Amino acid sequence: MSNGPERSDVTRPLEELHPNERLKYDSNYLRGTIEESLADPITGALAESDTQLTKFHGFYQQDERDLRGERRKQKLEPAYQMMIRLRLPGGVCTPQQWLQLDELAHTHADGGLRLTTRQTFQFHGILKHNLKGAMQGINNALLDTLAACGDDNRTTMATVNPTNAGIYPEVQRHAKAVSDHLVPRTAAYREIWLDGERVDGDGDPEPLYGPTYLPRKFKIGFAVPPTNDIDVYSQDIGFIAIVEGGELQGFNVAIGGGMGRTDNEPATFPRLADVIGFCRPEQMIAVAEAILTTQRDYGDREDRKHARMKYTVDDYGPDWFRGEVERRMGESLEQARAFHFEHNGDQYGWYQDDDGRWYYTLFIENGRIRDWDDDYPLMTALREIARINDGDFRLTPNQNLIIANISGEAAEKVDELLAQYGIMDPSKVSALRLNSMACVAFPTCGMAMAESERYLPSLLTKLEGIMSEAGLGDDPIIVRMTGCNNGCARPYLAEIGFSGRAPGKYNLYLGGGFRGERLNKPYLYNIGEERILEELTPMIHHYATDRNQGEPFGDFVIRAGYIGETRAGREFYD
Repeated sequence: MSNGPERSDVTRPLEELHPNERLKYDSNYLRGTIEESLADPITGALAESDTQLTKFHGFYQQDERDLRGERRKQKLEPAYQMMIRLRLPGGVCTPQQWLQLDELAHTHADGGLRLTTRQTFQFHGILKHNLKGAMQGINNALLDTLAACGDDNRTTMATVNPTNAGIYPEVQRHAKAVSDHLVPRTAAYREIWLDGERVDGDGDPEPLYGPTYLPRKFKIGFAVPPTNDIDVYSQDIGFIAIVEGGELQGFNVAIGGGMGRTDNEPATFPRLADVIGFCRPEQMIAVAEAILTTQRDYGDREDRKHARMKYTVDDYGPDWFRGEVERRMGESLEQARAFHFEHNGDQYGWYQDDDGRWYYTLFIENGRIRDWDDDYPLMTALREIARINDGDFRLTPNQNLIIANISGEAAEKVDELLAQYGIMDPSKVSALRLNSMACVAFPTCGMAMAESERYLPSLLTKLEGIMSEAGLGDDPIIVRMTGCNNGCARPYLAEIGFSGRAPGKYNLYLGGGFRGERLNKPYLYNIGEERILEELTPMIHHYATDRNQGEPFGDFVIRAGYIGETRAGREFYD
């Protein structure tokens, strides 16, 4: 190992690598046969190979799983539809962009918007013949979907908590800068979706990615202590802002975080990022590029289950990785500086900054925006708010929405509209629910094995009853659920986490850190609601009676011996 590990990039024969590597290499920089697939009127689906490439363009092919059985009986193909995800650095959009996305949701999608756990929008229910119109509508809003999915750097996250208003604009600029620097340069996106001029793919190389891009997806986030709302330790690269005297000094650099795992394969595990040093603001782009290209060259391209950067860092060690990054940069990182996190949640309700601007953080359960019924016309209310918003909208990493940076006059009008439409006051929502998240799962996600978004609210209602009985009605516990073993809702950082195994069956995880600083650990496998409540009821009552002052639930279950502490990803199953 004295000469370093063997490179895993395309300097090796493609025949030795995963088939996706050949697919990417042969795609002519993500063109594939996407245009031919779009033009095929016989099916609502795209060609199978193209469904891998379209992820780089920002969308997944799915189908309406609730209809699969009936359509099979009728000898019809699945009800294919597409999910489009936007690239939205830092989760910020203007009121005009909000209105344009609202219109697209009604004209090209299923009539709703979804706020994701990576601070961006998703459209669901888009039919193939509406794809191009949707993509052009997004472009008309001065937004795009390039690299929102796929083996590349996805939407870059950034803290949006209003208590960081003073330093926020600078951090937001850095988040956008790194996103723009690492976006793929292929002209395929403009050609296919925006009717751009056709160019020779051979003259269209990717200066950072090359013809096979990255081994797997790649994620970057910017945190501003004491808020860890982006769960910085879950990122491939985490930039932790160091602020002294109200001035941004630079960023601590954390590498190798990631949530996904595969059931019954203990070689796969969630992992927390390691802090490897400190960089100045002017070094940040070079640091991000050096880390990304190190993963490009040394990430596993044979086994996609082992292809995330967390395994590269875990296999070769943070010290080796830091050395390779410094070699590529041509300079050294400084020693990491002191910082601390206090929480990873959102601050709800009204907040005024030092400049007199107002912010309102609205609770959006599981990020789903639509007019639910006549009594809760959420989408209509936000449309009306967008029309008078003289600031911006900010999507939080916890699937909520901040009506941000508005004047006092606009704040009064927002308050009136929230009351007029009966929009949920976060102060009337339990702390348990305010600290919950769920992925989409059924009926659209092809990976889902159990319900998540449609089920978690009812489970929380039962848990709220238990909390109330125990005298904990106002106490926060972080609860997260996914419909499969992937980490879209970051369940492996939750104090109580769930991942779906089969309809109505879940793995239960306990012991995550309240500040996002510790993984949880499997407690029980493949159990249903009755067993979940049977296990959690006495545990919650025990917590109510025996906790130390200010002790979070995740800390308590470790101290009380319910579960062991997870200090590293490889200890997740111990």
